[in-house]
Amino acid sequence: MDISKYLNSTELDTFNKQPLYLQISLLIADKIQKQIFPSGTKLPPERELADLFAVSRTTAINAYRKLEQQGLVWTKVGSGTYVAQARDLESLSEVPWPQLFTAYPQNPLASILRDLVSTNTPGTISLAAGMPDPALYPLETFTELFNRNIGTVPPADFGHIPTEGYYPLRRAIAAMLSEKGIPASTENILTLSGSQQGIYLLSKVLLEPGDYVVMETPTFIGAIQVFQAAGARVLSLPYSEKFSIELLEDFLIRYRPKLLYIIPTYQNPTGRVMPEQERKDLIKLAKRHRLVIVEDDPYSDLCYGEQPPQALKSMDSYGGVVYLGTFSKILFPGLRTGYLAGPPVLINRLALEKQFIDLHSSNIAQWLVTMFLNEGKLAEHLTKVRREYKKRRDTMAKALQRLCVKEIDFTVPEGGFYFWCKLKQAGTSQQLLQAAAKNRISFVPGEAFHTVPTPDKEFRLCFTTHNETVLLESVQRLAKTLTQITKKNKDNDAPPCSVWPII
Repeated sequence: MDISKYLNSTELDTFNKQPLYLQISLLIADKIQKQIFPSGTKLPPERELADLFAVSRTTAINAYRKLEQQGLVWTKVGSGTYVAQARDLESLSEVPWPQLFTAYPQNPLASILRDLVSTNTPGTISLAAGMPDPALYPLETFTELFNRNIGTVPPADFGHIPTEGYYPLRRAIAAMLSEKGIPASTENILTLSGSQQGIYLLSKVLLEPGDYVVMETPTFIGAIQVFQAAGARVLSLPYSEKFSIELLEDFLIRYRPKLLYIIPTYQNPTGRVMPEQERKDLIKLAKRHRLVIVEDDPYSDLCYGEQPPQALKSMDSYGGVVYLGTFSKILFPGLRTGYLAGPPVLINRLALEKQFIDLHSSNIAQWLVTMFLNEGKLAEHLTKVRREYKKRRDTMAKALQRLCVKEIDFTVPEGGFYFWCKLKQAGTSQQLLQAAAKNRISFVPGEAFHTVPTPDKEFRLCFTTHNETVLLESVQRLAKTLTQITKKNKDNDAPPCSVWPII
């Protein structure tokens, strides 16, 4: 949980007669009592808390001491300050809910997906969530389609439908995939409540605790969390300009993993595109070992230059590639409509699992997307958003080059949503994020995308959510933050002491 998100939006009242330490303690106590900070939550270190509220470290220490006196927190020397176990459960709830919950991974980043899509603090520019711009949602087209066709649709289409999905949409998706070189029919398609549901269903159907899964690192946060929650043991393929076929083959021989999860086109978060020859080599290796490949492809329609190679699924000669797609990135996330393409035996098993979750995805959303596809509206919309997002990418790249190039390295993606950046100087992306909050800008630190602990120098910026004016302002705020943190790190670099202390 990103605690700073819940604290940095509150400013202390310097004219209040209450001491600043007491204002801070009351603020934290309120969030503990409302269980926004549940038992066991690690609170920010004293120095970090002081920075969040722009107070002295002594004030932060006194705030924690007050909370400790109230029995709301406890301090472990060398580890930090934690929210205490509730002593008077009746004061919080008639039922001791936390004691009834099943075990859940105690990961400090466990809530990051929920945090990314939650409402932003007013005045803050968020470059965190991978969101298309709401101003570009094709709402007028959907409204016109709805009004023109609602009287002609059979009422039964809005009753219960097969768990596999609305048949006309599955047929339209199969046709769309066939145009991309992916042979498919309706029996190969399962519609989903967003492609994230597909990852979850695959984990339920294919994985048992202790099974091995291979993933690139860094990679999509949601996939990491789903596989870890399933109890899988993750084998990491470190990011490089060339996909490590040799390391993957070593994993296949040593561990016999159940599947490989990969985003080969405009990878999240790095933006990398796997070249065609690497794709062919991967398919050849996977076929030899009968490896299941989960190809997640949310961004390939959003190219701003040379067309990327064909999907891995189009090269699938052994029936082992499972293809995930979504309309969230190219239309709008609120549709909650994605799809999975795979062999019929897998589709049937996934549908059996899906029925326990939602029985079937939303009929109305599927019906609307069907009309959008069948009337040829997608090509026109993609032309519009590609043109606009390319301008935004170029605007942000020029601004980063002009204002931030001394402090960060970054890659300019050929498609997708993201810049992947790395700090050149001392400090971490977490420190940068906390400092950036004061300048009303947010992003995702790199550690969220890694399957194992890593030097925290990287961070991801989304360039599609805001227009060019806002993007320019966001880079100016980032540049200001980088200057501040660089100066602070220099000020903290004291020369080494040449005198031994007296013991």
